Amino acid sequence: MGFRPGIVLWLLWLTWVVSWLVAARWSSAATRVEGGRLVLLYRVSLVVGFCLLVYPYRIAWLPCLWRLSDFEGWLVDLLALAGFAFCWWARVHLGRLWSSAVTIKPDHHIVESGPYGLVRHPIYTGLLTAILASVLMNGTLLGVIGGLIMLAGMVTKARLEEAWLRRQLGEGAYDAYANGCRCSSRSRGCRQRCHPRSSC
Repeated sequence: MGFRPGIVLWLLWLTWVVSWLVAARWSSAATRVEGGRLVLLYRVSLVVGFCLLVYPYRIAWLPCLWRLSDFEGWLVDLLALAGFAFCWWARVHLGRLWSSAVTIKPDHHIVESGPYGLVRHPIYTGLLTAILASVLMNGTLLGVIGGLIMLAGMVTKARLEEAWLRRQLGEGAYDAYANGCRCSSRSRGCRQRCHPRSSC
């Protein structure tokens, strides 16, 4: 029995999660770690959203909004693979500054190399790409809701990270840097008025 696109997608998720957890061992210790309700909110959102997204979708009572052909499914797998690869590219450029939590580390600074010169939050961009692929593969309203909940969780975490960077680097300095470019990517039309974006 050969692999189906849906099975390959969940194997991609499993591979990414396991490799991400293993790589966490190469992260430096934090000097401060954020806590509070917003942290709990984004963590719960990510877990609940992911559970809804991976819920078995070919069951009688759950209406299917669309169905992908095998060819379309393989294209979705490639989309997810690209998203995970983008995450790892960003992870490599962050090095020991990476953390799964909202933290401040010794010698914390803005990373501008690699994907951080293209988008402001490349890890989240890659994850959202994989989530979009999963929503497309799922094809149910439950999957769409799960994807939106995960999106809300990542937006909450990104805002927390930016607030911490403002306190670490100075509000004026960070805001000047962050407002240097409002483009999501460095397209030809915005290069002359943009500089590389930052992310945590």
